[in-house]
Amino acid sequence: MLSDEELVRHCLSGERAAQKQLYDRFCRKMMAISLRYASTSAEAEDIVMEGFMSVFNNLKQFQFKSRLETWITRIMINAALNKQRRKMYLMPVVDVQDVVIGEEESVSLSGFHYNELLKIIQSLPDGCRIIFNLFAIEGYSHNEISEMLGVSVGTSKSQYNRARKLLMERLAKETTTYERLGERQI
Repeated sequence: MLSDEELVRHCLSGERAAQKQLYDRFCRKMMAISLRYASTSAEAEDIVMEGFMSVFNNLKQFQFKSRLETWITRIMINAALNKQRRKMYLMPVVDVQDVVIGEEESVSLSGFHYNELLKIIQSLPDGCRIIFNLFAIEGYSHNEISEMLGVSVGTSKSQYNRARKLLMERLAKETTTYERLGERQI
């Protein structure tokens, strides 16, 4: 198996087999990342395709100052954000400054399968889902998210709080449904 550096070198020389190997090496992880940002699996596939097109178009700019996987992940997140911006162009964004979150119910995630959690995250409204992913999963600050998405810091915080509230409600509902049924249907 080629190292990342050797793989990049072979890709840059135009070797199709190396390009396929690079795609195969990172495709599954990039699909998992894209699924968190997309509302459907078809949309996630579009993000992955757009992202890898960008990877191959910009590979000559990669300088190994970070891991190749980190660089590709950042490109996938940018592809997801660009797709979201195109969608937002058609929908107005509501700037909710003051969202009051009440006492939160404690919901255990230990009984949930990854695909169930992913489905619940995908069901969030677009703005909430994107900001939740950027803040809670990718670790960006609200200031960074504000700059990336062109929204106010208050909007980032309120969308994140709204996402948390919706997730808690949906997880509690799922937990209640499963308890009523007596067993999990995965």
